[in-house]
Amino acid sequence: MTARRILLVDADAFFVAVARQVDPEGAGKAPLLIVGGRPGSRGVVCSASYECRAYGVRSAMPIQRALRLCPEALCVPVPRQACSARSRDIQAVLARFAPVVQASSIDEWYCDLSGTEALYGHEPLETTAHRLRDAVYEATGLRVSIGGATSRLVAKMAVEVAKPKPGTGASGVHCVPPGTERAFLARFRLSDIPGVGPRFAERLARMGLVTVPDAQHWSEDALVQRLGERGGRWLARRVRGEDESVVSSRDRQKQVSRESTFGRNLVDDETIERELLRLAVRVSADLRRQALRARTVTVKLRTPDFVTRTAQRSLTRFVESERAVSRVARELLVQLRAGRGGPVRLLGIALSHFDDDDAPLPPALAQLGLFQDPAATAAPEAEPDEAREQALTRALDRIRGRFGQDAILPARLVDRAPDTGPRVEE
Repeated sequence: MTARRILLVDADAFFVAVARQVDPEGAGKAPLLIVGGRPGSRGVVCSASYECRAYGVRSAMPIQRALRLCPEALCVPVPRQACSARSRDIQAVLARFAPVVQASSIDEWYCDLSGTEALYGHEPLETTAHRLRDAVYEATGLRVSIGGATSRLVAKMAVEVAKPKPGTGASGVHCVPPGTERAFLARFRLSDIPGVGPRFAERLARMGLVTVPDAQHWSEDALVQRLGERGGRWLARRVRGEDESVVSSRDRQKQVSRESTFGRNLVDDETIERELLRLAVRVSADLRRQALRARTVTVKLRTPDFVTRTAQRSLTRFVESERAVSRVARELLVQLRAGRGGPVRLLGIALSHFDDDDAPLPPALAQLGLFQDPAATAAPEAEPDEAREQALTRALDRIRGRFGQDAILPARLVDRAPDTGPRVEE
């Protein structure tokens, strides 16, 4: 059986690179660059140049803390539209090389080149990866790093070795030949393996398992005995480099989310609920634009001391309307604040667990006949009230599409705009 040929393409410091393209005279000339917000804002670091990372600046770090570590850095907002456009441009190049391309995030893609050996003259996978890398740079002016292997897991690990970080001498491409996966993984710690979180890593450390070789020396049965059937076999396969997950262009993103970091802490319940409603309106609109319906709603809350709490609820039906999302989100907010009120620095809503690709066409995309009742296109399982709600939601989307997103808003958002100071939205 012919070995699979999987590539993971990862754009190098993507947000930094795009920011420099957008503003060549400002960000483009700043070696110390932080992308995520303005100085003095309450936002967090989205990305930082490799030079800034040498000072300890990391993603998700508060902007103010990052500037204390690297005071000479230039801080700029995320160029969101440009990032989306460049992401599409890169994926278009990848589609010229690989029959199957799966976007893992805005700056990361899996490519399956299995069965294309003859197309590329049976050249080594590494040679093809270098040609792909050059093609991306020629088309977009952006550099990517590429990891290659027989599985998604090992390709993901290989790309970390490929990245041309200062002092590494890496070329931007690293491919792991078939049969060498176990030896390649031996250079890593167990905490480097995707899926091994901090708690699991701590549990493994208490067993004396810190590096991948530590676990490789244990038999699968021994790992099962200590970690249980599921955890033991999963880890045994991971440290051997075994991963049968497929690359699929039909895979959908895992969640749609919106969050806001406020310029001034929100104190009173009314203002907090109003901002939550604002997020519900926007995230549900994002959901419908992507022709998705979700069954799980998650609310995130962060206090001024950077303590983050989340609450989640999975529903029996798929939802898509701002009314349904806001109703669940408000209940989750009450749950989060029960017995522990106080100021709020950040709010967020995430929607996940979407209906699958084989589900009926979402109502938002269904074309209506001239005299057809919009409620007739509602999801089959919808109750009459839900059907009316979906019809109303689609009508609002059409109005907002023509006159702007703020053409029609819930009354609570129109009555009085809260004084929350500058808002950083993600």
